[in-house]
Amino acid sequence: MEKRIRLKERDAIIQSLKSGVTPKIGIQHIQVGRSNEVKALYKDIERISQGGAAFRLIIGDYGSGKTFFLSVVRSIALEKKLVTVNADLSPDRRVHASSGQARNLYSELMRNLATRNKPDGNALASVVERFVTQARKEAAEKNTDVSTVIHQKLASLSELVGGYDFAKVIDAYWNGHEQDNEELKSNAIRWLRAEYTTKTDARRDLDVRTIISDNSFYDALKLMSLFVRQAGYEGLLVNLDEMVNLYKLSSTQARTSNYEQILRILNDCLQGSAEYLGFLLGGTPEFLLDPRRGLYSYEALQSRLAENSFAQRAGVIDYSSPALHLASLTPEELYILLKNLRHVFAEGDTSKYLVPDDALKAFLHHCSQTIGDAYFRTPRNTIKAFLDMLAVLEQNPSMQWSQLVQSIAIKDDRPSDTDEIMVDEETGEILNSDGLADFKL
Repeated sequence: MEKRIRLKERDAIIQSLKSGVTPKIGIQHIQVGRSNEVKALYKDIERISQGGAAFRLIIGDYGSGKTFFLSVVRSIALEKKLVTVNADLSPDRRVHASSGQARNLYSELMRNLATRNKPDGNALASVVERFVTQARKEAAEKNTDVSTVIHQKLASLSELVGGYDFAKVIDAYWNGHEQDNEELKSNAIRWLRAEYTTKTDARRDLDVRTIISDNSFYDALKLMSLFVRQAGYEGLLVNLDEMVNLYKLSSTQARTSNYEQILRILNDCLQGSAEYLGFLLGGTPEFLLDPRRGLYSYEALQSRLAENSFAQRAGVIDYSSPALHLASLTPEELYILLKNLRHVFAEGDTSKYLVPDDALKAFLHHCSQTIGDAYFRTPRNTIKAFLDMLAVLEQNPSMQWSQLVQSIAIKDDRPSDTDEIMVDEETGEILNSDGLADFKL
């Protein structure tokens, strides 16, 4: 029996792909290929669940499906009871900074924190609630105070940077819950989301001496990975996309500081210093390979991320490497993808298909003639064009697909890697091309 696709899922998939972005739901309906890469990342997820750590750079051209692949891995992690956080890097979100950009990135990650029951994000409060509920049960069994149990359960965190205050904030959340004080609970979540900008405010509201700042970005993620474990989850997976924004930084000092932070994370994950924690970083080949501005410009990273020379000579891919280069979809896989898209467009009803299989072959042949092998190397524009064609046919039933195929114009994806982000080295302010700070009202 045919499995129908819900209208909500269908619309989310179609609208997202037509806009050139990855859908947040329903990706299982359109996923094709890259089975070896998925298997490799599945092993990483299992390693995280068992107390280990993982670090992967997901490298691919613009439009090649990096973000989609990261979403697939994220959905697998959620099914395996991991907590996931994800964010895109941008001019005001970086892994290392001195003017709030790293804190901004952490805040964005916490806002997007997701669990299997809340896959769309904003799940931080529910994770804290789950931990507190477990602490209450344990306290009732032992006939002891809930605050005592909370501090006992989080004792291992106190050895880490900021761990003592982290435990105090969780205790403050419990007190807010017990006293029916919504403001205290809200302040605790604000602290956990790194939304406090001054220690004075945090001390007044929560009686803690520290806040999550630029300097504690990575340490706070390590604390969170241990906390979610205590809350009954398997670990924490961190997805960072658009890493090319670091490559675009014109300030050598700013780039180097960010690359040093990436090196620290890489070393911790590979040496076993991090627990129940995984990092997936999505970037373009230039971000990794450019010897002047990419990760390869930092010698310590180049030596750790260099490709396996034996695999290169043998013409195969080493899927255990920290830098995973996404293989292109084959023309056959793209054909299956178009079939899946046709199925989604018809809400899973084969009787509503707008075009036959011959139309898919003709469309792919047209793409091949127009932009060459880019149609399957970077399939984003191919997918957009196909969905546009289906939309026209849906709205104009009298039109023939054969009329439309030859008239479709498809452009090769052209990245804007040359756009530099100018940064004032002293203040950290983003400058425009004129060297002037961006004007803000």
